Amino acid sequence: MNYNLQKKLVIFGFLIIPVGLLMLFLLYPTVKLFQFSLTDWNGISKTFNYVGFKNYIAAFQTDGVWEALGNNLLYFIMHLVFIPLEISIAVLLNNKIRASRFFRSMVFMPYILNGVAVAYIFSYLYNPINGPFNALLDLVGLEGLIQNWLSDPGVVNYSLVAVSLWRFSGFHVILFLAGLQSVPYDLYEAATIDGANGFQKFRYITVPGISRVIEIVLFLNVRGALQVFDIPFLMTQGGPGTASTTFTVYTIQSAFKYNNYGLASALAVMLMLMIIIFTQLQGKLFGGKEDN
Repeated sequence: MNYNLQKKLVIFGFLIIPVGLLMLFLLYPTVKLFQFSLTDWNGISKTFNYVGFKNYIAAFQTDGVWEALGNNLLYFIMHLVFIPLEISIAVLLNNKIRASRFFRSMVFMPYILNGVAVAYIFSYLYNPINGPFNALLDLVGLEGLIQNWLSDPGVVNYSLVAVSLWRFSGFHVILFLAGLQSVPYDLYEAATIDGANGFQKFRYITVPGISRVIEIVLFLNVRGALQVFDIPFLMTQGGPGTASTTFTVYTIQSAFKYNNYGLASALAVMLMLMIIIFTQLQGKLFGGKEDN
């Protein structure tokens, strides 16, 4: 056996297992998902009928799907608005302040906590009867702000988004902090010599220096906003009514509550396509900026 053939066999031997696992747990389920999206399968019977793109058409014509996407959009917008604040906190933590390591750990701590634990903690905090949040508002004389945080359709989504911000913003701050530490300090010294103020340094050095991190955070925001599930499902089950139902919650309910696996599979395929499309658009946007 010559050396080149032996080398190829070794490479093939190392790759066959991971490639096989990839096809088994990723490619095969994706193909089956698309197949089920073209059927009327109820998740129980051994047989099903092909209905073409009927499930996709039904998804576009269902008001609940658009309402859920609107709720997802709120998560994305609020996280997008918080990006400048997250960058500012990262800049502050990047400076040499006392107990900076302690504050970095505290900022990252919410992301480490289990999502179920976070949901139950805030369910208790938002409790309208004996919850600490309303009790605190009453204590400081802000009784007018007391709300039924999880049962008022006009308030519930903002309450859930606040939980999402508390949980994930710290992770974004750590990412921005890592990006800031990769920006050469010489650039700031040169800008100081040239008479640049703090805002000019932030605009022309900090932001371009962490553009890749901003791109990653935007991708995480898009993916996370479209896949929001644990917080609304555990805290409100999508209620009251369907006021806090997100796209993923609607998909899960379609499958396991109404046994409409065909529609649920179509929604899952649509979710995958939306993530791919938004990712491509974001890549072109940032790629165009880099070319310029």
